[in-house]
Parts: sequence; structure tokens; C-alpha cells
Amino acid sequence: MVAEMSDLPLLSLLLLIPLAGIGLIWSVPRFKIARDAAVLTSVLTLGASLLVIARFNPAQAGFQLEDSWPWIAALNIHFRLGVDGISLLFLPATTLLFAAVTISARPQMVRARLYFSLILGLEAAVLGVFLAIDAMFFFLCWELTVVPIYFLVALWGVGARRQQAATQYTLLMLAGGVPLLFGLLIPALSLPQLAFDLPTLLAQPLSRNTQFVVFLLLLLGFGVKAPLPPMHTWLPTLALEGPVAVVALVAGIKLGLYGLIRFAIPMAPAAATDLHWLLAGIGVVAALYGALAALAQTNLRVMLAYAGVSHVGLVLLGLASFSQHGVQGAVLLTVSLALATGGGLLAASFLQLRVGSCELQNLGGVFVSMPRLAAFFLLCGLAGLGLPGTAGFPGEWLVLLATLQTHTGAGIAALAAMVFGGAYFMGLYRKAFFGPALRPAVATADDLLPREMWAVALIGGAILIFGLYPQPLLELTQSAVERWLQAVGAVGAVTSVGAVPPAPTF
Repeated sequence: MVAEMSDLPLLSLLLLIPLAGIGLIWSVPRFKIARDAAVLTSVLTLGASLLVIARFNPAQAGFQLEDSWPWIAALNIHFRLGVDGISLLFLPATTLLFAAVTISARPQMVRARLYFSLILGLEAAVLGVFLAIDAMFFFLCWELTVVPIYFLVALWGVGARRQQAATQYTLLMLAGGVPLLFGLLIPALSLPQLAFDLPTLLAQPLSRNTQFVVFLLLLLGFGVKAPLPPMHTWLPTLALEGPVAVVALVAGIKLGLYGLIRFAIPMAPAAATDLHWLLAGIGVVAALYGALAALAQTNLRVMLAYAGVSHVGLVLLGLASFSQHGVQGAVLLTVSLALATGGGLLAASFLQLRVGSCELQNLGGVFVSMPRLAAFFLLCGLAGLGLPGTAGFPGEWLVLLATLQTHTGAGIAALAAMVFGGAYFMGLYRKAFFGPALRPAVATADDLLPREMWAVALIGGAILIFGLYPQPLLELTQSAVERWLQAVGAVGAVTSVGAVPPAPTF
């Protein structure tokens, strides 16, 4: 039995479960059962991702649990999947967030079969991005994420301009795909024999000038989805017009940042380390701009969207340090944002359903009538601020430590962004959730329903568990980050203190 389990293609199974769930949704006899089929599928996918972690050996070098099937044999393109310590944690964070969204969805959802089919299709595409170690298969999954998001926003958005928001998002993502495709093709075409699998691409270093071209193309392509200023305009619009639960998925799961870590920097390590000042500069701009923009908002959803831009800046600062602390912190912070930002927007979706708005002028006194919802939103917000005891703290602390050592000025700017972060979140939270419930829609609203409490328990439990005891996350990522830095050739390259200290024990 153990031998059979070890032979099970877990990564392929992880991709196939959501796709099989789509078939199950369309085979059920009644529309109301579609949600139950989606919930079952998402829970099974979450279980499969946890099984991947159980089978993973953090001490083993390189990619593990690899699956590969020919796709376009003439061009040496394969459906090739693999996972290492960098991509590993993105799997449970992604599947947990999707499970929370499906569990908390209303049973009376309009066009339920289509809605949940698009959600599961999006989950399969996102997981493909994290698992793909063939550049063309990665690009296929990357582009496939655009299709379900377009229809989810256009058909189930809450704003009057939802179709324009869906079109804007789609066009920007397709435009960003052009430099991304060229950035992935150039290394493959530079090989003596055409190949697209990531280990082969990384084993053949490019010339220095070619690396600069590839890095800038990939930075632009991934920067659109990250999002990096000034390519961030789609996110606040999407947050205001789109279905809030779907926005929680889009804003919480940082595919652009993962692309930078997995492809952009390793493919062009010399260019990336030479341009550390560019990464740090963009990180400072994003961190400060996102925090200041969030400070000026009067809508909870838009505030969280701009807070996400600020968080992206902090992750870039960690990567720009090219140190053990900084890169490991960047990975942990990116993963924790799926819980903090995604959970906050999911809470906003609960509020939107009850009150019909997330504008401050229509809120006030939410804590009186909906204490559980208010407590969950507060937990997610504090995790986004990096409060000790929440999942956001380990990554944010490591990023700050590394940035102060390698780019002191940028580190001070990051501290300022964190101060602004406390100001924008606590200010809006006080206005929206405290005080008397003067508006009838707020005063008479029901608190979290049982299905919503299950979703809250999943996300809130993960935030607290990995905030109070983050050591397993550090152990799972430490060896992979060390190997990543060695492959990039950047250990100590940008540090001002010479040696890179080992990752701390919390």
C-alpha cells in the first residue's frame, strides 16, 4: 500500500481534481447540488495539496514528485510538473483560499453550474502556474487564468462597470503576456537544442547582454499581474466592480511575484543582481504609493487592493537583497498574503452581501450586529500588517531585516510604509466597524452563517497556527532558498555586512 502511494502521480492528480470537479458539476441533476459538488472538489484538492507536503523531502535538492508527458514533441515541449521548497507552500495556500470561497458561496447562486465551473477552472490554471517546470506549459497555464476571471467579473460583478473592468483586466493581462512570451522564448532559442524545461534552461547561462533583455521582458510581463506601479490600475477597478470573492482570489494569490522568483531572476541572474537597485527602487515606490493610496480610500475593498500593492513592494525589497533572510522572507510573505489579503476581501464579500456596500458612509457599528465578521476582518488586517502572532509576521520581519542590511534607505522607507499601513487599516476599521449601528441595513444584518464560519475557520486557523509557530515553514523553505541563491550566484552579493547569517529560529 505504501509503495502504491509513493507511485501515485500526486501533482497530476492535484491538477486533475478541479477539472474532474467541473465534469461532476455538469452531471448533477439539480442546480443546487452544483455548490456541493464544487465544495467537495475544493476540499479534495486541499487534501491533495497537503498530501504533497507530506510526501515532500525538504533536504532533497531540486524538484520533487515530477510528472512529465509529451505535449508538442517536435518542439520538445512537455506537460512537466515538479515542486520544490519555494513553490511548495503556494499549493496549500491556494487550495485553502479556493476551498474557503466555494464553501462560503451562496447555495442560491445565479447560474451556479457556470460559476463554480469557472472557479474550479481558475483553480486548476493557478495550480498549473505553481507546478509547471516547462516554460511553455507555464505560459499556457498563465494565460488560461485570464479566461475564467473575465467571465466571473463580467457576469457576477457587483459594480455597474463590471464589464469594462473585466475587459480592462483581460487586455492588460494579454498585453503583459507578449513580453513574457518573448522573455521565455529567448533562453530556449539560445540553447544548442531547443528545450523549454526549467532545469535545462537554468543549466545553460545566457550572455550578459541577453540576460538584461530577458530580465527586463520578464519583469514587465510579471509586473502587470503582480501588480507593480504604474501597471496596477486594473486591481482597484477590479476590486470595486468585480465579485468580491473572486477579487479575493485574484488579489490574494500573487502569481506575478511567484513568476519573478521562479523564472525571471534565475534565468537572468547576472542582470537581476546588477539591477538590484531597480528592484529596490520599484519596491520602495510600490510600498509607499500603495500605503498612501490606501490611506485615502473610503471603500474597504479598494483599500485592501492598494494595501496589496504596498505588500508587493515589500516582497520586491526582500528579493532585491539577494540574501537568505530577504528571499526566504519574500517567499513566506507572498504565501501569507494569500491568507491575509484573500481573507480580508472574503470578509468584505460577506459584508457586501449583507449591507450592499463597502463604502464607509454606508457602514458604522458593524461590530455591534456582526461581531464574528468584524473579528475575522480584524485578524486578516493585522496579519497584513505583520503583527507578531500572525502568519504575516515572519516574512515581513525577515524582509525588513534584510532590507535594512542591504539597502538601508529602502529599509527606512519600508518602515514608513508599515506605519502608514497601520494608519490606513486601523483608521478605516474604526470608522466602519465601531460606533453605533445607525443604518438599518447594518443594524439588522445577520452575523456569519455556518458555511461562512467554516471558511473563516480555515483561513483564520492557518493565520494563527503559522503565526504562532512558523518554524515548519522556515524549515520547508530554507534549503530551497539556499539552493536558489547559489544558483543565482548572489549569496552575499548585495549585502553590506559580508556574510549572510542563517535564518532565525522563531
